[in-house]
Amino acid sequence: MFDDLRPHLVELRKRLGLSVLSVFIAFIIAFIFHNGILTWITQPLNDALAEVGRIIESQDKATWKMQTDEQNKTVTVTVSKPVSLATKLGDRLHEASKIADTKLSLLLEEASTAAKELSHSLETIENNMTHSTKESNFIGQITTHQVGGAFFVALKVSFFAGLLGALPFILYQLWLFVAPGLYSNEKKMIIPFVVGGSIMFFIGVIFAYYVVTPFGFQFLITFGSFLYTPLINIEDYVGFFTKIMLGFGLAFELPVFAYFLALLGLVTDRTLIDFFKYAVVIIFVLAALLTPPDILTQLLMATPLVILYGVSILIVRMVNPADPIEEDEDDSTESEEKALPEHSEK
Repeated sequence: MFDDLRPHLVELRKRLGLSVLSVFIAFIIAFIFHNGILTWITQPLNDALAEVGRIIESQDKATWKMQTDEQNKTVTVTVSKPVSLATKLGDRLHEASKIADTKLSLLLEEASTAAKELSHSLETIENNMTHSTKESNFIGQITTHQVGGAFFVALKVSFFAGLLGALPFILYQLWLFVAPGLYSNEKKMIIPFVVGGSIMFFIGVIFAYYVVTPFGFQFLITFGSFLYTPLINIEDYVGFFTKIMLGFGLAFELPVFAYFLALLGLVTDRTLIDFFKYAVVIIFVLAALLTPPDILTQLLMATPLVILYGVSILIVRMVNPADPIEEDEDDSTESEEKALPEHSEK
């Protein structure tokens, strides 16, 4: 028995070795451009921090305005009054210099220039005070807590990018491993399998990047940000981000795997339809495991998966539909089983 399995094990080792080599080569290439890749990865987090900062800032402004109206309505006048007085003083001195004699005109002109400079200085101070107040409201940052944190993050990011880059070649090696057991007409499906699998994986990653992470990160950062300052550890964030991306990428492979199993005759559309109620439970459990612990992100993953399951049923129906005779037999068997308890009671 072992002699029969030996050629398959040798072939499997070969395909795995080539797949690992492709990931290693893609990893080296990605490491050269790790700064740009890391910028792309952290962009959703930076956008979420900026958006939460605007929300907190507007909330603070509304609270400050409400307190000012209730407690001291003259506060807004106190800040702008010195600036307006200095400006008005400069204008009046400039007008007086025009109608005075030469010496007095020079003195008044100097006083007007000094008043305008004072007005400009007061305006600059006011702007700086406002800017510092805005910055003090929210100072969320991306940090690292390790000496070699930046280096290890670059390695993780490069490996993640290398895995994505080598994915088409990995799928090709997987197909070559199972192709000897297929018929000649089934072997022609290598291009749809490799291209379709790669496209669906990247669609899952893009969906997670542009749809899930903006809502998920903003919700998670906003929660408690009025009480705590978010200091995001880059090492934890990269692992968190890659988990979400890989989870959605693999989840979107469902129609491809359904097509492959139908091609092998292992499943029919009737099989998927009967398994639908269990599939929904499994989908929500996987969404809870692969996404952050909030209901919004789980729904954003579970909903597309349920839709993709329906698409998989349609694909399997075109590739390997169930035999109508067997469906009728199954329906009649189910009806007989339901009728048996009633007959026994009588």
